[in-house]
Amino acid sequence: MSAGAVEAARNILTRLHEVMASRSHAQAKLNNVVEVIGECLDSEVCSIYLLREGMLELFATRGLAQEAVHVTRMAVGEGLVGTIADNIETLNLAEATAHPDFMYRPETGEEKFHSFAGVPIVRRERAVGVLSVQHVDPRRYEEIEIEALQTVAMVLSELIVNADLIDEDVSHGPSAGQTGPEQLHGLTLVKGLAAGVAVFHQPRVTIEHVVAENTEAERQRVIMAFERMREQIDRMASQAEFGVGGEHEEVLETYKMFAYDEGWTRRINEAIDSGLTAEAAIERVQQRTRMRMRQIDDPLLADRMHDLEDLSNRLLRIVSGQIGTAAQLGLKRDAILIARNLGPAELLEYDRRRLKGVILEEGSLTSHVVIVARAMGIPVLGRVRGLRGFVREGDPLLLDAEQATVAARPSPGLVEAFEARFARNRERQAAYAALRDLEPVSRDGQRIAVMINAGLRDDVANIAMTGADGIGLFRTEFQFLVSATLPARERQTRLYRDVMEAAGDKPVLFRTVDIGGDKTLPYLRHDDGEAEENPSMGWRALRVALERDGLLKAQARALLEAAAGRTLNVMFPMVCEPWEFDAAKAVFDGQLAFLRQKKKMVPETIRYGAMLEVPALAEQLDAMASRISFLSIGTNDLTQFLFAADRSNPKLAARYDWLSTSIMRFLRRIVTSLEGKSVDLTVCGEMGGRQLEALALLGVGFGRLSITPASVGPIKELVRKIDVSEIRSAMQGWLAEPPPDLRVALIDWAAKRGLQLD
Repeated sequence: MSAGAVEAARNILTRLHEVMASRSHAQAKLNNVVEVIGECLDSEVCSIYLLREGMLELFATRGLAQEAVHVTRMAVGEGLVGTIADNIETLNLAEATAHPDFMYRPETGEEKFHSFAGVPIVRRERAVGVLSVQHVDPRRYEEIEIEALQTVAMVLSELIVNADLIDEDVSHGPSAGQTGPEQLHGLTLVKGLAAGVAVFHQPRVTIEHVVAENTEAERQRVIMAFERMREQIDRMASQAEFGVGGEHEEVLETYKMFAYDEGWTRRINEAIDSGLTAEAAIERVQQRTRMRMRQIDDPLLADRMHDLEDLSNRLLRIVSGQIGTAAQLGLKRDAILIARNLGPAELLEYDRRRLKGVILEEGSLTSHVVIVARAMGIPVLGRVRGLRGFVREGDPLLLDAEQATVAARPSPGLVEAFEARFARNRERQAAYAALRDLEPVSRDGQRIAVMINAGLRDDVANIAMTGADGIGLFRTEFQFLVSATLPARERQTRLYRDVMEAAGDKPVLFRTVDIGGDKTLPYLRHDDGEAEENPSMGWRALRVALERDGLLKAQARALLEAAAGRTLNVMFPMVCEPWEFDAAKAVFDGQLAFLRQKKKMVPETIRYGAMLEVPALAEQLDAMASRISFLSIGTNDLTQFLFAADRSNPKLAARYDWLSTSIMRFLRRIVTSLEGKSVDLTVCGEMGGRQLEALALLGVGFGRLSITPASVGPIKELVRKIDVSEIRSAMQGWLAEPPPDLRVALIDWAAKRGLQLD
């Protein structure tokens, strides 16, 4: 908040304090409020809309027709005012009529006003009204004016609630009669099954007083609260119960950095200077953070904003002295934790023996809490919309983070089926564990290599747990994604060395950093700053690394130093043309020459490979074969490029089948083109981890699969039950003369041989 904004807000708050302290009734106070704001901001119109009976009603205005007061009403989401309430966002428009949601209400007489700005009046994370200003001249309101409006909206929230002007009983919770079973869907963030009662992570802190009596006293309260919060974070980071050296450790370091961020403390102190109490100042800054979060498309930046929100909640609870999270109260029974979002430190406060799962209304695969939850072995389901509308505290829940569902208040039949599945799951896991030391050799004696995909230091333990042949894909970008700044070369070296040491004599194929697309970094932006319309086919992976060669040089040096005296396997992502591979290898050659010149120890052997995700590379395999030691097929990206179908688009997600003749013929052509060449050919990705799809891949000639650790057991089981030459013969016939549905043909083939496939 600038000095001008602080002064403007203080001026308005001083006058509002007088209005609120007066003995006049609520309507008269609102009438005075719009006059005060209009005068202070020199705005011809100031209006207050409040939510009553589910509609936004014009309660007070300066500048619009007085006859419209208590007459003009609009639904949430209707018009500019309704849009502000619906999205809980600020609008600032030079020409209101140009906005697609503009709706003209003739009774207000607003046709002569061009400019428009509005902010939501928020109570307990929902909009209960809107404060707006308008002006005849077309102009955008200054940032100073918008910040002043947002501060005033907080004061209004207290006024209108105390005066019973809104329906406080309007909530997002389930209705009293809603007691039947409900099934909700979300996004799997950490796989697993869990049962327990619903526990809401955090009761909202209710702010009783907004306007400060003594700003210096409020500032001291915030200073003390910051000290206590930082002590808590430092203590938690040092007492994390799972090992040391994992990515979760880097996450907590980044999180601590936010706790000590001077910019955050400065913004809170500026809000106090404008006349707010400590609680109101924290909430004021937090509201602005939430509004910014709604405007952020970048998932990584949004995750970091969630960390800041987590810290804001913690600070607010400390300064207000109000009850904290459910973790402080203690879990009495096996629980499924429910939160809008969750910070990593907050998750660590819970009793691991009682906490069985987590459900988030938001959340993403790259969020910090997911990294920590994975290290703790807790299943997490995210993106469960409207969760609070269906679930009450204490409701029994069945969390299936395998199928991305949660059942609330399940029927006895559903509980019985879930428990049976739980038991079967344990039995199956036990059966797969028994295969750990057995090699995946088919009935006709063919040895299939089954490797795992990894991205975390802790993932390496899965080699021993599953009996995998090594790591066929180590995604190096995860270290970049959880860091607030570009990871130092020394940190990268330490990670790569730890991974190779943990893998022992098993190979690890390191894929150089694959960022860009849906994995953007706040500290690494495109030069023009423009958002890409189609990021998955844009500035990403090797394209970024070759343009920002300092990034690739640092990673090359880190990998070469980490693999000193060992065999290093390096794989370049999203190679389209041989020259890109050559350019990337040249970076490694340059760093290798530098290390040799410095008499440093270097890898004993270096094997280079490429990811085939872009179909164009398949037409250059004759030129590539002499350059590479291995080629890995990235089936996720390859499929979306072959079908021109964005895999994240829900309308297209199920439209194209991996087991289509088109894909299988394409993959068969790759196998054929490399026959007789000394190139290891591997399929990486989800496709190889499904038994039926893996059967098809073995049928077209693949002998190496790199899959999730959870899929190793099922794939080993499949390999040991089949005759590979038999399925290859069948696939050859199907690809020559395609059946109506290749998936159905494979299912029938398996059924006739007594194979029960997942």
